[in-house]
Amino acid sequence: MSFALRRFALALVTFALPLPLVAQQPATLQLNSRLLTLAVNVTDEHGAPVPNLTAADFALTEDHHPQRIAFFDQASTAPLDIVLALDASESVAPYEQLERAAARTFLHSLQEQHDRVAVIAFSDTVAELAPFTSNSRRIDAALSHIHHGQATALYEAVAFASQRFTDAPSAPNTRRVIVLISDGENTTHHGSYDAAFEAAQRAGATVYSLVLIPVEADAGRNTGGEHALMQLAADTGGKFYPIAQQTDLALALEHVSDDLRTQYALGYYPPPATLTSPIRHIHLQLTNPALAARTTLRYRTSYYASAQP
Repeated sequence: MSFALRRFALALVTFALPLPLVAQQPATLQLNSRLLTLAVNVTDEHGAPVPNLTAADFALTEDHHPQRIAFFDQASTAPLDIVLALDASESVAPYEQLERAAARTFLHSLQEQHDRVAVIAFSDTVAELAPFTSNSRRIDAALSHIHHGQATALYEAVAFASQRFTDAPSAPNTRRVIVLISDGENTTHHGSYDAAFEAAQRAGATVYSLVLIPVEADAGRNTGGEHALMQLAADTGGKFYPIAQQTDLALALEHVSDDLRTQYALGYYPPPATLTSPIRHIHLQLTNPALAARTTLRYRTSYYASAQP
C-alpha cells in the first residue's frame, strides 16, 4: 500500500471513532438545596415538655406552602454548637465569680463527645476566649481569662457569636445556640439590634437571654435593653430569663440545659431561593387538634434564604 493510500485509510478510521468520552457524559444537574433544621420545644399548659411525639404529629409550612419533614429526632440527640457570650463590663462585675461558676456547671452538663462550645466575652470590644471545642479543660481555662472593660458591646457580641457558626463547619443537623449573659444594656455605638437579629437569623441560631437585674426597682434600670433581649430570644425560638438574685443564675442555666435536652429536631428541604423573598416564614403545628389546643410550640419562625447578605 502506498503512503498516500495509508494516510487516506487512517483518516477514515479516525473519522469513524466515537467522540471523546467526556463529550458523551450526560449533563449533571446541580442542586443547591440544603436541609434546614429546626429545634422545637413542645410544652403543655403547665410548661412541662410533651414527650413521645413523632414526625407524623407535626405539619409544617413555609410561606403557606406545605413542606415534607425529611429529618426528625425525637430523643434530642442532635449535636449542639453553643457560643457562651459573657458580659465583661464593669456593671456586671459583682456577678463575676458566680457567672464563671455557673457557666462551668452548665458547660460540664453537655455531651463532650457530641457538643462543642465557644466562649466569648464582651465589654468595650468583643474577644473570643476559646474557639469551638469539646475539651472541657480549654473551656475552664477560657473562663479564667475574662478581663473587664467600661462599656458593653452587646449587639456586636450577638453578631460576632452568630458569625462564629458560619466560620466553623459543623456536623449535619447540628443545633446552634447562643447563651447570652448580660445586664441588657448596650453602651457602645458598635452594631444595632436589627443587625444583631439579622446575624442570628442568618446563622440559624437560637438565643437564650439571661439578663442580670442588679436592682429590681432601680429607676435607672435599662428596661429597653431587657425587652430587646426578650424579643431576640422569642424571635429565634429561645427563652428569656430575668436574674433578679445572684442565686438565680445557676438555676437559669440549669433550665437552659433542660430546655435543650427536651427539644425535638426536625428538618426539611426549603424551596429554591428567589430574589423577591429573602426572608421565609415558617409555621409549625400539631396535627391533633385536641393536643394542639393544650400545648405550646416554640421554634424560630423565619429565616433568610441565603446565609450571607
